[in-house]
Amino acid sequence: MRFDVLTLFPEMVENYCNFSILKRAVDAGVVELNTVNPRDFTLDKHKKVDDTPYGGGAGMVLMPQPYVDAYESVQQLENSVTIMLSPQGEPLKENLVNDLAQYDQIIMLCGHYEGFDERIRDIINPREISLGDFVLTGGELPALCVIDAVSRKLEGTLGKIESAQDDSFADGLLEYPQYTKPREYRGLKVPEVLLNGNHKEINEYRYSERLKRTRERRPDLLH
Repeated sequence: MRFDVLTLFPEMVENYCNFSILKRAVDAGVVELNTVNPRDFTLDKHKKVDDTPYGGGAGMVLMPQPYVDAYESVQQLENSVTIMLSPQGEPLKENLVNDLAQYDQIIMLCGHYEGFDERIRDIINPREISLGDFVLTGGELPALCVIDAVSRKLEGTLGKIESAQDDSFADGLLEYPQYTKPREYRGLKVPEVLLNGNHKEINEYRYSERLKRTRERRPDLLH
């Protein structure tokens, strides 16, 4: 999977991918990361990429020329999708992550300030994705969430691909409670069923706990 990220702050994206599981995925060649800074494509000698909005209003708007030129500089693979991180987009959920994991390349546009000039949308026609009904100061955090979530679906990122299959939302339910050593801590004990070695009973217990936890915390998922 190749991720191409258009961002005014490439270090934010690159640094996150330099640690832990994502770093191992990059080092193993499972994930390839490329950042493109629209400032490198502006025609303004001061590297300006934003200006005041027509019609008035607070804040600055990202200009189309630097972003469109930066986007067109990216070599696109045949099996590619372009994403704009935007609070107006479709919510990032498990089924969408699974869909994105089928591509060979994801190109992402990270916004800032009051957002993108509408002509960027008109020309590039990206798929818009949102983390939720709130607004952040920039698109880098949502882009990293997409990179992290999608990378976990790729063979070779996790130690065992089964780890992702048992996660919350993998089949519509929340994950069951997890325990490790010691067997008792501050009077709280590991459930006996997890200690008896009977995998059928363990699986039944875990499924029951998943239903219970989903019913209590996210009853909307049960539909």
